Formats: sequence, structure tokens, C-alpha cells
Amino acid sequence: MNATGGTTLKAGKIRFTVTYLEMTDRPGRPLVPAPRDDLQVLQAVKAPAHFYRYLFNTVGEPWLWTDRRTESDQNLAAILASPALRLMVLYAAGVPAGFIELRRIDKRETNIDYFGLMPEFIGQGLGPYLLDFGIGLAWQEGATKLTVNTCTLDHPRALRGYQRAGFIPVRRRDYEKDDPRLTGIIPRHTAPHIPIAAP
Repeated sequence: MNATGGTTLKAGKIRFTVTYLEMTDRPGRPLVPAPRDDLQVLQAVKAPAHFYRYLFNTVGEPWLWTDRRTESDQNLAAILASPALRLMVLYAAGVPAGFIELRRIDKRETNIDYFGLMPEFIGQGLGPYLLDFGIGLAWQEGATKLTVNTCTLDHPRALRGYQRAGFIPVRRRDYEKDDPRLTGIIPRHTAPHIPIAAP
């Protein structure tokens, strides 16, 4: 079986299902409090490309995130300098523990482009806190609609986490792409839980 339930997979490919979610009402519950006293969430204003790559690659490698890996430094710098983008970094005792990337699509809609934790900080209750921090920031800045998507390659609790935070699935779509472990974008040993359909 593969990620989308089929029994065959083309050599060198991976299949996955993306779930698109929306939130159109401000959460009627208190935001998740900080689970530790040594946490800070700071905005990285016009972060240099190398710092962003450290965040993106470390957080995303176990889940085969590739989109920003293939951007040139010039393109990445332009993305990070956009006034529509907020890169919020979670620090635990001064160490980067994760990040949430918010992008204003228009005056009313904000998308969570990326969100995740460094591997060593997963399972400590930091995810719900950081997600709620981003949700609260988006609403505070005037959003009336938040969007996000997650896929079957992401952490197995990702979809449930978004739903618990108040997001509602609105559609799903199946995709297939080249396995980045076979194209050299990501090391081959990465994500052993996702089978490789080697050529």
C-alpha cells in the first residue's frame, strides 16, 4: 500500500494526499499557554537565506519538504523580504525550536505557508503553542480567514492538530512527484517511514 491507498507506485515517485483547511471564525477558546517558562517567539525580519535554510531544512527534512530547498538565494531573499510575510521563530532557552510562516494573501486572508518544530523538540507540547501564537497574530492583524494545508507526508498528528486548533478541511487532492531522496535534493536515508520506489 502507498500513502493514498493504492497498490502500485511508479519507480522514483512518491504519492501523497494534501488536505486544505480553513478557519473563518476567531477561536472562541483561550489560546494555548506557553508550556515552559523559557520560550520566546520572535519575528525574523528579512532573515538571511542561510538562516532560513537552516530552519526550513532541519524542520522539514523528516517530512520531505522540498519547495524552498530548490530556491536560489536571490529568490529566497526576495520571498523573505516581502512585507506580506511574517517569519516567527520559536526559541526554547535561546535555541531555535521551530517556526511558523504567515503570508498575507490580501487584507483579510492569511495563509500559514509553513509550520513545524525541530525534531528534538517534537512531543513537548510546543507545537500547539506555536500554532496558536500564529493564529492569534493573524487575527490580531485583521485577518478574517486563515488557510493552511497539510499532507500525508507530514507528521501523522499534523492534520488532527490543525483541526483541534479550529481549522476545517474543505478539500483533498492526490499528488505524485519525484522522490527527492532519489534526485539528490534530500539525503536518501531521510524519512525511512516513507517507502522508496527505487528505479
